[in-house]
Amino acid sequence: QVQFVESGGGLVQAGGSLRLSCAASRSTSSFNTIGWYRQAPGKQREWVASIERGGSTNYADSVKGRFTMSRDNGENTVYLQMNSLKPEDTAVYYCNANGGVVVWGQGTQVTVSS
Repeated sequence: QVQFVESGGGLVQAGGSLRLSCAASRSTSSFNTIGWYRQAPGKQREWVASIERGGSTNYADSVKGRFTMSRDNGENTVYLQMNSLKPEDTAVYYCNANGGVVVWGQGTQVTVSS
């Protein structure tokens, strides 16, 4: 069973940037998609972005144009570059595969101050 470990979160002012990393315990090439998700206090977890096996990416409307997802050539790590951050981006960010088939990790906290 693959495990994901998220990192890179922190406290940033509105308008700032962060780069999140998601390291997998083995290659993720067997999965159709790897996605980033987030959960804000009192809200349900929501999908943020995903990358398909072929490399194409998709984004939620709320982050389109501000966030960019990528992965390394070895396919063990995916990234989420977050620019122009807003207070509403504050959440715990997680990664998972194929919509959530892997046990969820601890996530990484992103806090955006106004």
